[in-house]
Amino acid sequence: MKSTFSFLAGAICGALVGAVTVLLIAPMSGRQLQADARSQFERVMADARAAADTKRAQLEAQLAALKRPSAAETPPSPPPAVG
Repeated sequence: MKSTFSFLAGAICGALVGAVTVLLIAPMSGRQLQADARSQFERVMADARAAADTKRAQLEAQLAALKRPSAAETPPSPPPAVG
């Protein structure tokens, strides 16, 4: 969980630094720059959502595996009745 959070924090910080750099050195018109910034933001958000979905699926699989009783934890069945 900590590594996923670190990844997402790094991705967001990197996107912000990239956006500021583009704003400072870009020789584009305002509208074109806004459109490019918006598309880059949407791409970064899609990547972050995909990473979160992947991690969620991994965690759900781990949880399901932990919920399954193992053979050692299953109580033995009672012996057959002799009658």
